[in-house]
Amino acid sequence: MSQKTLLNATEIHIALHRLACQLIEKHDTFSNTVLIGIQPRGIFLAKRLKELLESEYKIKNILLGQLDITFYRDDFRRSDKPFQANQTTIDFVVENKNVVFIDDVLYTGRSIRSALTAIQSFGRPLEIELLTLIDRRFSRHLPIQPDYRGRQVDAIGDEKVKVCWKENEGEDAVYLVKS
Repeated sequence: MSQKTLLNATEIHIALHRLACQLIEKHDTFSNTVLIGIQPRGIFLAKRLKELLESEYKIKNILLGQLDITFYRDDFRRSDKPFQANQTTIDFVVENKNVVFIDDVLYTGRSIRSALTAIQSFGRPLEIELLTLIDRRFSRHLPIQPDYRGRQVDAIGDEKVKVCWKENEGEDAVYLVKS
């Protein structure tokens, strides 16, 4: 197994600032916008963006939730091993809000399709957008595209994209891993 570094800590830092600025351009004060991190891996990116928007760009009262899509997945009953559910925490109303889904890697689009179904349990958003750190553009099974992307990656075949966060793996890095 070999791995190639796609983004180092500095490049991730730059991408996060760029993504934060793009969000500000569209949502200004975030008065009618909420951020939803998709469990499990999107929540690391969502928390980082919220912290950055608040500390560096002085935006107050950003609402952040985390959405578990485990039981909304289309492969839920197809696995021999049981799925491990994560926690959903959305303690605000999404009805008529602009919702920004946040995930680390957009691959087939199936997780986002699941998130679109799951969010309906919390109300009907005005608009839903997608922010992803890595967009694997040649891997879609569904016609889903990000509104905001940190980097587009052409991973093919058995190549995998691995996003590491300091809070979880001890480093900020994105790798292309070949089996």
